[in-house]
Amino acid sequence: MMQTDLAMKTAAELSPFALFLQADIVVKAVMLGLLLASVWSWAIMLERSRRLTRIDREAGQFEDWFWKSENLEALYDQASRASHPAARAFTAGMNEWRRSLAAGRARIDREGLRARLASAINIAITRDVDDLSDRLSLLATVGSVAPFVGLFGTVWGIMRSFAGIAASQNTSLAVVAPGIAEALFATAIGLFAAIPAVIGYNRLLHRVNRLEARLSAFGEEFLNLLSRQLDGMEGR
Repeated sequence: MMQTDLAMKTAAELSPFALFLQADIVVKAVMLGLLLASVWSWAIMLERSRRLTRIDREAGQFEDWFWKSENLEALYDQASRASHPAARAFTAGMNEWRRSLAAGRARIDREGLRARLASAINIAITRDVDDLSDRLSLLATVGSVAPFVGLFGTVWGIMRSFAGIAASQNTSLAVVAPGIAEALFATAIGLFAAIPAVIGYNRLLHRVNRLEARLSAFGEEFLNLLSRQLDGMEGR
């Protein structure tokens, strides 16, 4: 019976919450920092995942409208009120197209206009992709740094345990175990923060790259359409 009570007491002392409460102030700070980093990483991953899903859906809808539309000017009115990257790329190209045709020149510099259209479309795509990629670097930072921060907490906790052993001159497992356990718990929290962040970073980066390729392909198709219209303008 006494052994059972001792085992239950030891298990309670080695629970995650008890290990946190027993930890040194430095180890506690490490654990709290890692937990906050984990929460921050999950918030970024969920927000970016939902946003990319919405953008993919809206890009598909806009591309359907684009290919079914017989009047780019009518589509421009819809796109100017939209807020997704495909519509912004289209709007940027149409704005440059309108400004160049309204310049009133006797002859249109076709090659110069094609270059300006391509630049306007690419800049719009690049801005949106940069905005989507903005916080992904934070996931990479958490994924690479968190294990080392946890390891720092572990090393600090083990040093503190050794100092306690030296002071008490007692090397029994019951004396050593809590200090070692709380030290290793810091490493566990570091891995808990790092692993999802690395997986989330790789997955989201893949989705951003795939969206960038899709937008670039749409931009090329749109540019080709405008280029064909430009070639059909006689006497300009």
